[in-house]
Amino acid sequence: MSRRALRRLRGEQRGQEPLGPGALQFDLRDDDDAEEEGPKRELGVRRPGGAGKEGVRVNNRFELINIDDLEDDPVVNGERSGCALTDAAAPGNKGRGQRGNTESKTDGDVTETAPSEQSHASGKLRKKKKKQKNKKSSAGEASENGLEDIDRILERIEDSTGLNRPGPAPLSSRKHVLYVEHRPRQRQRVYPKCTWLTTPKSTWPRYSKPGLSMRLLESKKGLSFFAFEHSEEYQQAQHKFLVAVESMEPNNIVVLLQTSPYHVDSLLQLSDACRFQEDQEMARDLVERALYSMECAFHPLFSLTSGACRLDYRRPENRSFYLALYKQMSFLEKRGCPRTALEYCKLILSLEPDEDPLCMLLLIDHLALRARNYEYLIRLFQEWEAHRNLSQLPNFAFSVPLAYFLLSQQTDLPECERSSARQKASLLIQQALTMFPGVLLPLLESCSVRPDASVSSHRFFGPSAEISQPPALSQLVNLYLGRSHFLWKEPATMSWLEENVHEVLQAVDAGDPAVEACENRRKVLYQRAPRNIHRHVILSEIKEAVAALPPDVTTQSVMGFDPLPPSDTIYSYVRPERLSPISHGNTIALFFRSLLPNYTMEGERPEEGVAGGLNRNQGLNRLMLAVRDMMANFHLNDLEAPHEDDAEGEGEWD
Repeated sequence: MSRRALRRLRGEQRGQEPLGPGALQFDLRDDDDAEEEGPKRELGVRRPGGAGKEGVRVNNRFELINIDDLEDDPVVNGERSGCALTDAAAPGNKGRGQRGNTESKTDGDVTETAPSEQSHASGKLRKKKKKQKNKKSSAGEASENGLEDIDRILERIEDSTGLNRPGPAPLSSRKHVLYVEHRPRQRQRVYPKCTWLTTPKSTWPRYSKPGLSMRLLESKKGLSFFAFEHSEEYQQAQHKFLVAVESMEPNNIVVLLQTSPYHVDSLLQLSDACRFQEDQEMARDLVERALYSMECAFHPLFSLTSGACRLDYRRPENRSFYLALYKQMSFLEKRGCPRTALEYCKLILSLEPDEDPLCMLLLIDHLALRARNYEYLIRLFQEWEAHRNLSQLPNFAFSVPLAYFLLSQQTDLPECERSSARQKASLLIQQALTMFPGVLLPLLESCSVRPDASVSSHRFFGPSAEISQPPALSQLVNLYLGRSHFLWKEPATMSWLEENVHEVLQAVDAGDPAVEACENRRKVLYQRAPRNIHRHVILSEIKEAVAALPPDVTTQSVMGFDPLPPSDTIYSYVRPERLSPISHGNTIALFFRSLLPNYTMEGERPEEGVAGGLNRNQGLNRLMLAVRDMMANFHLNDLEAPHEDDAEGEGEWD
């Protein structure tokens, strides 16, 4: 029986009991009991330094702190002076005299004065109840400010302890330039595993740990270094995969996936084969399964979004994650999801931004422009130009001024900002044209624009400008034009470009010393492209850029699951020797051989009884039939049982 019912049986009424020392306390009962007992007892708390002011009813402990008064007090060591906490807010505090004389009296004294003050106290309680409605909004604001103060105090306590957790460093109010934005996904009830990169599908085989894991190597200077690891079972699967590649028999890879359905390199290898066979859906499905397998192996402290986690590309176990992310990013871009593809690009770059093994700096500007995220591209250029010399890359030299110009075309910006962006765009595009004159005519040709005779016949922008540039620079120019030329096709963009071309010609004719300085810089900087640029060109599959690869790259075997491995590879376990039966040929043929081991060019490795050698499409057809047969054998009864609290569904930005 509740207390309220007991009082009714005794004939007692609420508010007629004597006020004792225990009346001025917080009511810590559950909400259900409080509802049964009716209105709670009111607690009068006087403002510090204002004994004559009327008390304020407190429903939240943080409301005991008067924010208005505290803002006027100075801050000393993270705390405000002149703030006295009561017993209710700080147990053990002995400063009870500030509440008045009532608490200093004995129990007998309080009992004697209670009858004379009974009506006054009950009336005062009713007035406070009415005032509480009017002060509800202001009390809420005070509560929020109090919570913010507590958050700052907790941060100072963590800083004072000096503890350095191995996880990623906390983000400041201004996020890191490589911070990956991730949209919360809708919940679905399919799998219990919560993943961010992809969502498991019902057509996939039942997941069991393949022996892939991740460990934390070290943490220093706010960065955490991780590495994937292969168990003995996974190492055996990896050895079988390498043997299957060397055996020239694609069915061996399919057989390996039947026994190890989440072996990452095999999934990526078959994905490339399906993509060349124009089966984009199956190719993407295999890449997503590879990503799911690797995400299930993440270390608890590994963060995809912070930009503070590192994976060393020199370790072969880590390279599969790079390549899987790159392939997924390419699929997203082709499907018209540039914003999501940009986040994947930032993620790949954040894994090793200094070395940039896949050279994502050659792509991130393109994705930012396609996603219309001009502010991000400008910010990246401003923060990294000083130590990365981004203006020496043709793609950044032309994309950044284009971003400024497109920003100046936005009508929702103030006129002063638009004018400033237009001036900055003109300045940067003139510098880009001066540094890379060989870009202009191929760009106009790609956009089907005929230049003026004064431009095409000028010695600075004429055909000699393209011919005279170093081969490494030609490779970068071809890569940029093959990927981003369509971004310049707008009439307003072409009109703006034409104006600045004539400005550059006037500077050249006037003998501007910057022209000669840029020419000398081109001869020094672009003698030879580094290995990560060659790796990026191979992955991009842009014909013009691949054709410009140097002979030392085109004559070596290029494996699809590990293109151009670093010379300083860090091996964690002994692998069998990988012997390539064919050590000659062009890059495209070698790349097909790595994808399809039995692929041959005409006249190479003729089989018995087959005139002219094996047909180049026969291996593709056999492999695709085997993959389709393998996928058809997966049934729904192989899946895990659904759970109530399951993973979140995949959500894309676009």
